[in-house]
Amino acid sequence: MRIDAHQHFWKYDPNRDTWIDNSMLVLQNDFLPKDLQPILTQNKFDGCIVVQADQSVDETQFLLQLSDDSSFIKGIVGWVDLMNQDIEQTLSKLSNHKKFKGVRHILQAEPEGFMLQDEFLNGISLLEKFNLTYDVLISPHQLEEAIKLVETFPKQKFVLDHLAKPEIKANKITTWKEDIFSLSSFQNVYCKLSGLVTEADWNSWKPEDFTAYLDVVFKAFGVERLMFGSDWPVCLLASNYAQVVKLIENYMTSLSQKEQEDIMGKNTMKFYNIN
Repeated sequence: MRIDAHQHFWKYDPNRDTWIDNSMLVLQNDFLPKDLQPILTQNKFDGCIVVQADQSVDETQFLLQLSDDSSFIKGIVGWVDLMNQDIEQTLSKLSNHKKFKGVRHILQAEPEGFMLQDEFLNGISLLEKFNLTYDVLISPHQLEEAIKLVETFPKQKFVLDHLAKPEIKANKITTWKEDIFSLSSFQNVYCKLSGLVTEADWNSWKPEDFTAYLDVVFKAFGVERLMFGSDWPVCLLASNYAQVVKLIENYMTSLSQKEQEDIMGKNTMKFYNIN
């Protein structure tokens, strides 16, 4: 099975989707299962994991409805208010849906200390009870805080989205590299090979721009804790779907077929409990 571990769907709403500014005109459209399914087929993928893009329970319900109607959607990583006092009831209700696999909050937009607040930690503490994962979406300067978060919950399954968005365009690597190795020392943390092209120069990136960053995460996490994600449709800002796939496949040519298959699907199935 080849599974894309990270992509999004939305019906574009300019009032809601304010993060999609005028430098991102290609994203000011609807992106739905009917748009992705032929692309997955062309690139020999059997399915995908859909990740939240809006911080609302309405979107989570919308994504779950899409998953009911599309068998190639293997799991949903939705948003819930982890700081709400009713969080346990919310998680209990959502986890009744077999495709509700995990939770994400857009931590990259939050101030310092947000993820170490008691209320947020309480929400994270309840995920394991419902066999739910947590996607960590952060920027490099938040890695130290994320290390403290995952250290607190050694049995909770975490995955780092987009390699923590290293500053590839600026060719910055040293501090990020040190923090990635620290984070990866916790065996309950995985990493998605996703979101790379949009951290480089959108118009002039080359495959070799990413080599040093991929070298770091492959050495840090090993092939057992890495998973491919396209970040479609956000990747369209800098590439097409096939280019994102080729970027990772070409990097992995020295790996065994089994190792490549693990990264392109089996690790995702294991992490998100997909049969």
